[in-house]
Amino acid sequence: MTLLDVQGVTLTFRGIAALMNVSFTVTKGEICSLIGPNGAGKTSMLNCISGRYTPDSGSITLGGRQLLGVPAHARTRLGLSRTFQNIALFKGLSVLDNMMVGRHSRMQYGILQSLLYWGPARRHEDAHRRRVEEIIDFLGLSPWRHQHAGMLPYGVQKRVELGRALAAEPELILLDEPMAGMNLEETEDMARYILDINEEWGVSVLLVEHDMGVVMDISHQVVVLDFGQVLASGTPEAVQANKDVIAAYLGSEDAVFLGR
Repeated sequence: MTLLDVQGVTLTFRGIAALMNVSFTVTKGEICSLIGPNGAGKTSMLNCISGRYTPDSGSITLGGRQLLGVPAHARTRLGLSRTFQNIALFKGLSVLDNMMVGRHSRMQYGILQSLLYWGPARRHEDAHRRRVEEIIDFLGLSPWRHQHAGMLPYGVQKRVELGRALAAEPELILLDEPMAGMNLEETEDMARYILDINEEWGVSVLLVEHDMGVVMDISHQVVVLDFGQVLASGTPEAVQANKDVIAAYLGSEDAVFLGR
């Protein structure tokens, strides 16, 4: 079943095309990776899906619901969450509090109840806190639960940001270069967490990542962008064998993973 359906999306900035007639789908339950050389339009595509950018034309639906015209914050309630290329945590808040911010869209008590913090509101928040604690344990963040996010090692901050996105209980999570800047051990850990989120938690994933080894290992589908257009899409094996994809990567270390 198609979960995300992107059709004919075009995005321009002062006449310069960042995306041109981009179309692809993400099937429910899969990990789909969006790859391409620097400047290919990968993050711009994520920004269109999440609501940071409004495309000039095209259609983006999630579970059959049109996202264009829906405010960015409201898309979380529709089952969408994301991480960012540059860490965007509340650095003065603890790991637990950052996670609770991610959980906010699931909290439904009224303003009066939240101000007085009594009865149903307190029980409601306690239930959400228990869910957040499960995510903290799942991501191995227990030792840092009460530490300020800004004081943590870089790789741990990346996990916190993943956990905050997961706290919203998304159907689809957008991951923008979650392994960027990580060492080999941290990269392997993050890849394992993404697989577990997909297989154990049933969350579909749209991943933007430059580590082609990871992409080819964990993806069900790969979509290749080049100069804002879809160059190829298919299984990792099909994409690796695609001559146009290999040519787009010639001269880069990524070509090694694409059959050069």
